[in-house]
Amino acid sequence: MSEMLRLDGVCKSYPMDEERVQVLRKVSLAVEAGEFVSIPGASGSGKSTLMNIIGCMDSADEGSYRLEGEDVFALDPRQLAALRNRKIGFIFQRYHLLPQYDVLQNVMMPLLVRGVPHGEAERLAREELAAMGLQERLKHRPNQLSGGQQQRVATGRALMGRPALLLADEPTGALDAATGREILGLFRQLNRQGHTILQITHDLTVASAAGRILHLRDGVLTSQ
Repeated sequence: MSEMLRLDGVCKSYPMDEERVQVLRKVSLAVEAGEFVSIPGASGSGKSTLMNIIGCMDSADEGSYRLEGEDVFALDPRQLAALRNRKIGFIFQRYHLLPQYDVLQNVMMPLLVRGVPHGEAERLAREELAAMGLQERLKHRPNQLSGGQQQRVATGRALMGRPALLLADEPTGALDAATGREILGLFRQLNRQGHTILQITHDLTVASAAGRILHLRDGVLTSQ
């Protein structure tokens, strides 16, 4: 396998009152292409900050980050936005679907942003939604779907354009246990198809769906 991403010695702090709070402490991480990795951590452990840095939505104070060999910290904001859109698919706890658009339009959106012609974007979105078992829900709005269906739509949207990396942020956090297991089954299926998935969660049961588990405690990432 080839290396998908590598963090080396990443540190991050935020100002609070008259001092700085250290959130990430010398975090190093390597993920191979095709891996499914979970990083569980309690609230305040730094996992959301880590996800934001990996997702190119935040910067670090020090350290290095390469995504498919590209030096992420050397990019300017415009280049970072292009990298996010091209290489990373996001799956969030609260789905982040646009309520004014139907299912098909939500899933087409990343491709339209990239400049893919409307007809091609619609064809690819229809194919992805059919693979998710949602071909009968194309014209439904998000509020007409169950939580599990909304997360499937969000996953389909994340897969548009075949990103190199899927980042899942508490993907089952808003779902009941049975629906959460269904979504984790979907992630395992996607991983068997070759997708690289990095998931953060507070739930060790959810984390156990992955092939490799790391732990983040007080900003320190370990294998134990």
